[in-house]
Amino acid sequence: MRVVAPSLKPLSAALLATALLVATPAQAQSGQAAQQHAPQAAPLPQSTLDIAARLREQALADDTAWTLIESLTTEIGPRLPGSEADARAVAWAKARFEALGYDRVWTEPVTFPKWERRSESAAVLGAHAQPLVITALGGSPGGDVSADLVRFDGIEALEAADPATLAGRIVFVDMPMERTRDGSGYGKAGPVRSRGPSIAARKGAAAYLMRSIGTSPHRVANTGITRFDADVTPIPAAALSLPDADQLTRLLRFGPVQVRLALDVGWNGEYTSHNVIAELTGRERPEEIVLIAGHLDSWDLGTGAVDDASGVGITMAAGHLVAQQPQRPRRSLRVVAFANEEQGLLGARAYAEAHGGADVIARHVVGAESDFGAGRIYGFNTSAPAGQRATSDAIAEVLRPLGIDYLQDKGGPGPDIVPLAQKGGAWAWLGQDGTDYFDLHHNADDTLDKVDPDAVAQNTAAYAVFAWLAAESEESFGSAPKAEAP
Repeated sequence: MRVVAPSLKPLSAALLATALLVATPAQAQSGQAAQQHAPQAAPLPQSTLDIAARLREQALADDTAWTLIESLTTEIGPRLPGSEADARAVAWAKARFEALGYDRVWTEPVTFPKWERRSESAAVLGAHAQPLVITALGGSPGGDVSADLVRFDGIEALEAADPATLAGRIVFVDMPMERTRDGSGYGKAGPVRSRGPSIAARKGAAAYLMRSIGTSPHRVANTGITRFDADVTPIPAAALSLPDADQLTRLLRFGPVQVRLALDVGWNGEYTSHNVIAELTGRERPEEIVLIAGHLDSWDLGTGAVDDASGVGITMAAGHLVAQQPQRPRRSLRVVAFANEEQGLLGARAYAEAHGGADVIARHVVGAESDFGAGRIYGFNTSAPAGQRATSDAIAEVLRPLGIDYLQDKGGPGPDIVPLAQKGGAWAWLGQDGTDYFDLHHNADDTLDKVDPDAVAQNTAAYAVFAWLAAESEESFGSAPKAEAP
């Protein structure tokens, strides 16, 4: 499935912001699905629940997920979409799936504009001259700009600014991100990256600097995609480490601050990567699919260990553990390593276009993605409506010994599940503790040493239990075609 939008902009800023907000784990589900109710009788025999309990304990003692995470981050390293490492990652995933005992393994093409980072630097000029730690935002054009800073403490202040005060200057948005367990701080800070550069460009700014969307006290800058609106000329855009953002704010107390921003980055043609898909074929209802996923790509500053080698390893290993059971589950279990999530859910959107037709969406019984690091899972929920939650209740009970609470008013689809959910697909949420996630997200500290093997095992156990019981159940989770909002 080919996904290319006009002007090298696969998603509009508004659509990307919407997708990110829907994907944020803190978003509450719909009122109907959130209704509290007494547990229903599980549509699963005790023997099936016993297998789930054994799977849970087996996964806690299994190191397959950790081995996969180590392999992907070590042998492939960072996996920027469109890079040479992207192609090696696809080959790696296909080979690992085949070795793990899946019944079918295949790839599906995803074509997109290719963005490259070649070099980047920034420095304060003049009497207080000093280097700054920055990184270009994905989607930024190149450029070499020296100009005075104009500081704003948030996106609203930038929107209200007189264009005459910005013309020819470098806009600096210095908005801190709140540290939260559920990632809600990311959704609040997101517009600084997604919308800020376009606002600044429209008002005549020469370049854009922002305080990184992150919580790390270290001198590392956080990248991430931005989209320029069709009616503006893109300007160089970069993020500062938090200490460097603080430094600029202090320097502004002494008077005007001039900064040089030099970026050699930009779009460079098109590239075709692939979603890598593996399946355990259901013994009775092979056409019905339970989907679990991670995304194979990463940004290029670290090695993409928590974002999202961990999710890939956890879900691949969970499916592998299900494959070791005496028989296949009733429904098919599909595991997807999605392409190019980082630049706008492009692999997921290609998958939804290929597999999300009205005659197919209801057969995607439920989907879940691990894409919030490798912190321990603390909460579980699904979008199943009232009257169709007996399987969700049963899963929650088997997850409880893992320290996972049944939070029926929490959660939402993982980012790559959003396109299916927009078409009417049901989702499950296995909420990971993200308190420290944004210390690592999209920066150079996202490396293997930050991943806790015990937490990975707990995640794998949870996904194995969910996958087995959802695929073994005969109950619907509520997937049904619906008209998508524009």
